[in-house]
Amino acid sequence: MEKFALTLQSKKAIDEHMASNHLMRFDREIMAEIVSVIEKGDTKSLAWFAGFGDSFRQILMNINEHRRALEFGFTEIAFNQYGWYTAPKFLDRENIKLEQSEIRIGREPNGIWTYALSCNYGTAGSSGPLCVFCKKYPNYDVALTTALAEMKSQMTKYLGNSDTTNYKQDVLQKTLKAIAAYEVSLVQLTLF
Repeated sequence: MEKFALTLQSKKAIDEHMASNHLMRFDREIMAEIVSVIEKGDTKSLAWFAGFGDSFRQILMNINEHRRALEFGFTEIAFNQYGWYTAPKFLDRENIKLEQSEIRIGREPNGIWTYALSCNYGTAGSSGPLCVFCKKYPNYDVALTTALAEMKSQMTKYLGNSDTTNYKQDVLQKTLKAIAAYEVSLVQLTLF
């Protein structure tokens, strides 16, 4: 990764970077903010941006993740030993095991809930981290219901698949039964 020091003289380097790279919308927006800060000669704000890394890529990705974390109520800015933004720790985190698959659900400081799935289809699978890039839900029940529906949809999608090495039908069936049993237990809890 190419090291870079963000200064009031960085506008030309920013323009070159923007012209020679395919940037995501958030990248372009952050770069535009940095250019605006440079044009104003605002050294305090520029130092804040520069504090997020020593390359364009690191600065952009760290700022984007920090801003997403702010939406969830996480305010701390911390970096690991490699200079990357340290993922915030979710509150009230719960792991719900469904056979060989799992739902990870957690709450952020401002009360927003989110989830991530880890789906095992036999040999194939998919998984994502519980992080600030996950969808937001107003409460635990909505997040859990949505997660269960998504897990069920993922398992159902591969029922009857001819690739029985990657999509083992018994694994899919057992996971669907575990989801159904879990949903029944949730209904029973609401009756009492």
